[in-house]
Amino acid sequence: MSRSFVIILFLMPGLGLWAQKPAVDRYAKLDAKALLLPDSLTSSTDKIAEYINAHFSNAAEKTRAAFIWVANNIQYDVDNMFAINFYEQRDEKIRKALRTRKGICENYAALFTDICLKAGIHSVVIEGYTRQRGFVDYIPHAWCAARVDSVWLLFDPTWGSGYINNGKFVKKINNEYFTAKPEVFIKSHIPFDYLWEFLYYPVTNQEFYEGKTALNTSKPYFNYPDSIRVYETLSSNEQEMSAAVRVEKNGLRNSMVFDRLQHLKLDIENHRRKEENDRQIAEVEKHNQAGQEYNSALADYNAGVNQFNDFINYHNAEFKPEKPDVEIQSMIDNCDQRLRTARSKLGRIVTTDAQIQPLITALNKSIDDLAARVTEQQEWLKKYFSKGKMGRKSMFRKYSWFGIPLN
Repeated sequence: MSRSFVIILFLMPGLGLWAQKPAVDRYAKLDAKALLLPDSLTSSTDKIAEYINAHFSNAAEKTRAAFIWVANNIQYDVDNMFAINFYEQRDEKIRKALRTRKGICENYAALFTDICLKAGIHSVVIEGYTRQRGFVDYIPHAWCAARVDSVWLLFDPTWGSGYINNGKFVKKINNEYFTAKPEVFIKSHIPFDYLWEFLYYPVTNQEFYEGKTALNTSKPYFNYPDSIRVYETLSSNEQEMSAAVRVEKNGLRNSMVFDRLQHLKLDIENHRRKEENDRQIAEVEKHNQAGQEYNSALADYNAGVNQFNDFINYHNAEFKPEKPDVEIQSMIDNCDQRLRTARSKLGRIVTTDAQIQPLITALNKSIDDLAARVTEQQEWLKKYFSKGKMGRKSMFRKYSWFGIPLN
C-alpha cells in the first residue's frame, strides 16, 4: 500500500514508532542469526526457508527470521507505491522482489507468506485497507497472518520495514507490526473479508471509518476459528463465494471494498462458466468415448462372425484337412471370447445419445443371436469329440454361414 501518510518517524506516536530499542534487544540474537543468511541462498524462497529450518527450532523463531529478513532486505519501491495489482500471479510478485530487492505491500506480503509456508508454518496473505492518523487511506494494502502455536498472529512486513520521509524510503524496523494481536491490529488494518480480522465480534467497514474498533459484545458472535477451519476445506470457488458473502455483509463503504467484491463475483462467474464449459466438453467426450466403445465392440463382433464362419466352413468340409481336436475347439472358443468381449464393451457404455442407444440395442441382439449358435456348436463338439472315427463321420450335416442346418 501507499506509505504516503507516513511523513517522519516522530510524527507517528499513535503507531508506537518511538521506542524501538526494547523490541530490537528482545530479538537481537534471532535477528543476527537470520541476517547471516548468505546471498547465495536468497534467489528463491525454497532456499531461504531451508536456511530458516536449519537454524531455527520453532514456529515463533521461524516467523521472526522470515519477518526480519524480508523487512531488512526488501526496499520499499516508492516509485511504484500506487501500482498495486492484487491479481498478479503470486510467484511473479515473489520473483520480482527477490530479483530487484524492491517491492510494495503485495511483494512484502507474498514473500513473507511463502517463506513461512515453506518453513512449515501456516500463513496467508490478507488484503484490505488501512487507517493512519485518523484518516482512512484511499488505496488498498496487503499484510499477513500466520498460525503460531495454534494462535493466529498478524504481521505487516511492509510497515515493519521502515517509513517514507520526503518521498524517500527510510529503513527502520518497527516491531509493532510483528506478531500483532488482532484486537490491536484492527485499529489500523481492516481486511476486505472479516474472516481475517480474527475477532469474535468483527468490526464493520463503517465502524472502522469512525474509529469504533473496541470490543463490542452486543454484536452477533462470530466463531472465526471454526469458520476458518470450514473455509480451508472448501474448493477455491467455494472459498470465493463465502468470501463474497462476508465482504458484502460488512458494508460497501468505499470503492476499494466494492472493487474487491466485484472481482470476487467476476471470478465466481468465470468459474461457473468454466465448470459449464468443462461439463459440456466432458459430455462431448463421453459421447465420443461411447462411439469409440461401440465401434470397438462392433469390431469384436465382426471378428467373431468371421471366426464363426471359418468354423462353419471347416465343419461343412467335415474338418478336412484334419486338425487336432484342441485346435478345432479353439476355433469356436475364440469366437465365443470375441462375443463376450463385445458384450462387455457395450456394457461399459454410459450415454443418453439418441443415435447411439438404438445401435447398442441392435448390436446386443446380434451378439445374443450368434452366441446362441456358438453354444449349439460347442455342445455339438462335445458329442463329436466323445465318439470314435466312424461315429464322428455319421454326425456331419451341412450348415449355412450363420450355423443354420441345411439338411
